[in-house]
Amino acid sequence: MTVEEWRAQVLKFWFSLSPDQWWNGGADLDHRIRQSFLKLWAEKRQLPADSFLTDPLTALAAVILFDQFPRNMFSGHADQFSTDHLALAVAAAAVDRGLDEQLPAKERAFIYMPFEHSEDLADQKRSVLLFTELGDDEFLPFAKKHHEIIERFGRFPHRNAILGRAPRPDEIAAGDVKPW
Repeated sequence: MTVEEWRAQVLKFWFSLSPDQWWNGGADLDHRIRQSFLKLWAEKRQLPADSFLTDPLTALAAVILFDQFPRNMFSGHADQFSTDHLALAVAAAAVDRGLDEQLPAKERAFIYMPFEHSEDLADQKRSVLLFTELGDDEFLPFAKKHHEIIERFGRFPHRNAILGRAPRPDEIAAGDVKPW
């Protein structure tokens, strides 16, 4: 499959969904993504981040493939975060090269998601900056909430059970802290 073919499949599928499906797709959507894209995800995850930086649309498709799709394909399992590092590497390089600026706002928002999903405070600060510059009132509050959680705890406590991490006393005292 050529770059143009897999890129078109990922982008057509993702952007044909409604925003509600992006965030609350459910088991049926998870299954559809797994059936349609698991093989592609497994194949492309073996490549270095630079492989996806030839143009803005390829970078965007890679970020969706490595950041969004695993959250559906592996919902409730640690594997949903297994390619976050690759998504972040693609996103960071795309932003550094200005590839994001060549995309419409809705698509740029997905280039910025890996920063928001990172458990690194510097990435969170960059997320808030990028979403602020984007000027999208829908995405910015979520970026700020993610930042607040990482600033407070240094990680996302709601991931602890999935990742096999013991909760710390401050996380237990805070209760169920989620960015949504």
